[in-house]
Amino acid sequence: MSSTQTFFPSNAPRGMVYALVDCNNFYVSCERVFAPRLQGRPVVVLSNNDGCIIARSEEAKTLGIAMGEPFHKREPFLRREGVNVFSSNYPLYGDMSARVMEALSRFTPHQEIYSIDECFLGFVPAPDADLLCTARHIRETVRQWTGIPVSVGLAPTKTLAKIANRCAKKDPASKNVCLLGDTTTIEQTLARTDVEDIWGIGRRYARFLHTRGVDTGLDLVRMPRDWVRNHLTVVGLQTVLELDRQPCFVLETTPAPAKSIVCSRSFGRRIRDKQALGEALARHIQRAAERLRAKGLLAHTVRVALETNRFQPGPQYAARRCQTLLHPTDATPALHKAAQGLLDVLYRSGFAYQKIGVTLLELVPHNHRQASLFPPAAAETGRQRDLMRTVDHLNTVYGRDTVTWAASGLGPQQWHMRQNHVSPRYTTAWDELPCVG
Repeated sequence: MSSTQTFFPSNAPRGMVYALVDCNNFYVSCERVFAPRLQGRPVVVLSNNDGCIIARSEEAKTLGIAMGEPFHKREPFLRREGVNVFSSNYPLYGDMSARVMEALSRFTPHQEIYSIDECFLGFVPAPDADLLCTARHIRETVRQWTGIPVSVGLAPTKTLAKIANRCAKKDPASKNVCLLGDTTTIEQTLARTDVEDIWGIGRRYARFLHTRGVDTGLDLVRMPRDWVRNHLTVVGLQTVLELDRQPCFVLETTPAPAKSIVCSRSFGRRIRDKQALGEALARHIQRAAERLRAKGLLAHTVRVALETNRFQPGPQYAARRCQTLLHPTDATPALHKAAQGLLDVLYRSGFAYQKIGVTLLELVPHNHRQASLFPPAAAETGRQRDLMRTVDHLNTVYGRDTVTWAASGLGPQQWHMRQNHVSPRYTTAWDELPCVG
């Protein structure tokens, strides 16, 4: 490929304006929606089992609290500085994310939900003033409907929109809105953007580029296209072309079909008892099966993994095993039976286990089930389908785990994730609704 040749995928849209909408300090913002007293105060949110700091308010960042710091090491400092600490509240964050994405869908049919707190939108070209007005309207609408503050970056490509969003967050004068439209503005912005801050340029490539004197986005854009493709692969070349206002990455408006469903989480404390492991496994199967049915899929293979904590002293053990089912299914009892059989094979006494997980593999759409020489009885399949539909309906209407499986245990369990600072599930549990008065 010559250094002047462009690279467009056949389905790349031309002339579209991309907006990246990113929720500001999303987990912290979710906590603040239902606790207004937290506004203007330092707040941090912790990872699973209250391990590390994974979200910080601007006030917490000002105190020098870094992302990923172990909570137990920073706890005295956090107490001394009056920092509000929260355990991860995934039911709340997931529901608030869905509300934000629903609000954004009202602005355009061209929407790609990129992560729990990020979304790409596509708009037809318009004057800069109109685009900026739309971006401000997006911010106002999302804030009014959900209480979540967002930043909006607009540009002619997705990669530039990412950079524009970063500028919107970093520059107070922008008021959380940034448009990279004309060539001069784009070049000036790229000259201030380090290569490691460019979407798609990982740490390894950034280190390599620095050794070649390529330190900024503008340096990278000016490199010969042949050189870029040879050293950064075709994806790297597409990234560079995107920086040069040539769209290569399309909006993924339809999520790719899931290839697997994973449910795995570390225990609040290490577990030796096989029954407790079985209860944790049953809960993981229940969650994975719920997600399977929500996606309209069936699983043909179940995989269970069991491991100790390799970072702790003592005997170590890690193993995993798969079982392929005779017929693909989305029924929790059938999946649990297979998983429990795998645990019977994997379990070894004498070890303190840190994690058990389940993966559902070989997923097929529910309506694409292949015919079998030995199909399950129609009556049995119908009863299972009715049972699963009823359980899912009750849990949707009355709250998660209104109906649960006895195999996962009743009440607090020693394997439950440690959440000593968790807030209520304000939007997904009837008995935890916020009270106003």
